Parts: sequence; C-alpha cells; structure tokens
Amino acid sequence: MNKTVGEVMTPNPITVKPETPLKEAIALLVEHKISGMPVIKEGGELVGVLSESDLMWQETGVEPPPYIMILDSIIYLQNPNRYDKEIHKALGQTVADVMSDKPITIDNTKTIKEAAQLLHQKQIRRLPVVDSDKKIIGILTQGDIIRAMADE
Repeated sequence: MNKTVGEVMTPNPITVKPETPLKEAIALLVEHKISGMPVIKEGGELVGVLSESDLMWQETGVEPPPYIMILDSIIYLQNPNRYDKEIHKALGQTVADVMSDKPITIDNTKTIKEAAQLLHQKQIRRLPVVDSDKKIIGILTQGDIIRAMADE
C-alpha cells in the first residue's frame, strides 16, 4: 500500500481541552462512538490523548505498591511515584488529570506502512497527525488503515 497518512487519516478530529470535565469528555466518546481523542490547548497544539484505557482508572481504582515494614519504616518495593500518578488518574475530574501526556504522533507525509508499524510497535490504537507546529490536523486509527486496505 503506497498511500500516505494524509490520504487515509480522518481530518479535523473531535478534540477536547485539558480543562474539559471528564463527564463531558466521556459523553463525547459515547456520542461519536470513538474510543479516544486528542487533547489540545488553545491554538490547537496537541498536549495529550484521552483514551478508554485512561478512563478505566476511574472504575478499577488503584492498588497500593508492595512494601515491607522494618522498624516502623516503610520500604516500597516499587516506585511510589507511579502509585501517586495512578491515584491522580483514579480521582481525576478533568481530562488533564487522566490523559496520556506524552502522545505518540505521526506526520501526514509518512506511509501507511510506517503508521501501521508504529501502532503495532507501541501497542496503541490511534495516532494524532500533526503539522510542524505540533498542531493537530487529523487522526489515524487502526480502522482507517483497515478501510484503506479494503479499498486496495
């Protein structure tokens, strides 16, 4: 398949802002039957991605990290900072609280093959498509790639 990301992506994706309340973001996901969306700040710059996986913390809760106690001191067996981040997600009220803040992106001139490899390698379901200023111009999902394959 010789198509580019720009030919297959969905332009002007549904987006939310970091300060958007979670209830509103969840309603958008349900209304538009999508499993995630880019998070942008004023001006359109991509700052994160909100996905169903990010929202699962709200229902599943968080398990404390394993620890041992020696002489009234707690020694964590895992990094407690990770636990703090998980608690923040579980208790979050805005998109900024739960979103993934290091989104993996792609340029619209890349090939579909490169995009498919990136999706598979990073085990993600969508790629925000950005311009040189990191402004969102589209989104490419696994479904977009499958539809492009069917059109071949």
